[in-house]
Amino acid sequence: MKVVPQSAGILASELKRFVTSPVRQMNRRTWLARALGGAGATLGSIQALQAAPESVPVPAPPTPAPRRWLVSPPGGALSLPEAVTQAADGDVLDLVPGEYRVAGLRLEGRKLTLRGAAAGVVFKGEGKPVKPRSLLSVLGGEVTLENLRFEGMRSEDGEGAGVRFDGGGRLHVRDCVFLDNEAGLAAGHAESAVLTIERCQFGMAPRVRGGLHNLLDVGRLARLDITGTRLQQGFEGHLLRSRARESRIAWNLIVDGPRGGASYEVELPHGGLATLIGNVIGQGAESQNRVMVSYGSGDRRWERNHLTMAHNTLVAWGWRPNWFLRVHDDRLGAGTRVTAINNLLVGPGLFSAGVDGRFEGNRFATRGMRRDLDTYAFELPAGSTWRGSGVDPRNIDGQDLSPKNEFVWPYGFKPIAPEPTSWTPGAFQR
Repeated sequence: MKVVPQSAGILASELKRFVTSPVRQMNRRTWLARALGGAGATLGSIQALQAAPESVPVPAPPTPAPRRWLVSPPGGALSLPEAVTQAADGDVLDLVPGEYRVAGLRLEGRKLTLRGAAAGVVFKGEGKPVKPRSLLSVLGGEVTLENLRFEGMRSEDGEGAGVRFDGGGRLHVRDCVFLDNEAGLAAGHAESAVLTIERCQFGMAPRVRGGLHNLLDVGRLARLDITGTRLQQGFEGHLLRSRARESRIAWNLIVDGPRGGASYEVELPHGGLATLIGNVIGQGAESQNRVMVSYGSGDRRWERNHLTMAHNTLVAWGWRPNWFLRVHDDRLGAGTRVTAINNLLVGPGLFSAGVDGRFEGNRFATRGMRRDLDTYAFELPAGSTWRGSGVDPRNIDGQDLSPKNEFVWPYGFKPIAPEPTSWTPGAFQR
């Protein structure tokens, strides 16, 4: 039988008590004094006591890994409302393909990811006006929506949205489709909120006279960031309206189509810091308004107002002169700035007329100078006189305005690599 010395036994006992103690942090000198006092102090132990740091932190328990919930359409093992109730912040809800008729579902102050486990996850409207104002409402929190489809929402007030975002927080929408809603995605006024949209599709606004249904309608947020997204087939309303303090709109296809009936393609009524880079923006012959990009049509809400447009391709399908850009600097007031670099303007119309700003490298072209507008081949053909005619956009008033990506069909973008040695006006360098 092995005999453990008394001093070692006391030390082991104290060590065990220290490790298993629920207290997160203990004074190390106190612990050593108690342990060594019971074991009999030696010169070495006293020196160790004097050299010991005042406290020893005990690591916090690890954060539990996010749980994943497999959610089924109505009639399945776990419904979406049940999963939302049971899930904890940080969890991921994987939705099985099928129709989810859950108009009025609310995520309030939650931190969740709702993701389609495969293609075919559809949030479906009832086909008639209902009291809820959206298929899904996000109120604050931090929510990600991925690989979902929202369609057919009609509300009794005529403003039924696929997704409604209110109350601040962050909403990230990726690889989602919004079709045939009175508003695809509508964001209210919350000046701390951030909305990010990547690789999505918005289209098929209801053809209701006087309805003014916008595909994407963003209120006074801190920031809107939209990339690689396609917006088409509006009717009377706008394709994209943003009243955010900062709007970054890059590498998108915002084209109503040859027979489109939308109003503005891009409306920025309160100005703000708006940057449009590498977009294709097109207006059909049946448009309700001849202005394509409108800046400041409302009133001044933000301290800084600067519109930057670089390497966009703007296309007018009609034969009447277009107003490619209209700036209401009389409403935004003093200090309003406009910078326009290497944009390509296809069709008859006005761009810089009546606008005070920096305009360089912008080129007008006829529809015949494009490769094939009917098949949405918007790039300039090989041998075009405008190829390589732009200015170097990499240092414009201290900003790099060079396009880093290009839109790809049906939605998304790809990098421009290698970096061009000369710059072609418009959204495509290929």
